Amino acid sequence: MYRFFLLAMIVLIGGLTACSATTTTTPVASTTLPTDINVGQLRTMLDNSENFFLLDVRTPEEFVQDGRIAQATLIPLQELEQRLQELPDDKPIVCICRSGNRSEVACDLLRSRGFEAVNVAGGMRAWRAAGYPIVVGP
Repeated sequence: MYRFFLLAMIVLIGGLTACSATTTTTPVASTTLPTDINVGQLRTMLDNSENFFLLDVRTPEEFVQDGRIAQATLIPLQELEQRLQELPDDKPIVCICRSGNRSEVACDLLRSRGFEAVNVAGGMRAWRAAGYPIVVGP
């Protein structure tokens, strides 16, 4: 009888210890986009009609004269902070400029304000060099 009692106590104490143990969970892989993509990845996203907002942060002159991606919305970098309310907060914002430098600055600003932002490395120069379509003029 004593052995049964001792065995029951060990099982009970072991069970209570196991129940009170802290469990750890493995983080779920992030589903966010990378911080940078190339123009081929952008082209694929456009071709697949993925849900994102394409933001061109060049000057109005560059946007019209140098050509743009048809789906792009222009908000020049120098105006971006004052126009954040024009941006969607329910989808990623993919930023592009001439070479990728101003769009990286734009991404840093957007991320600091809680937006999910992705830079297009190489910018419109790389887009044009790849032979992808552009719209020129107003």
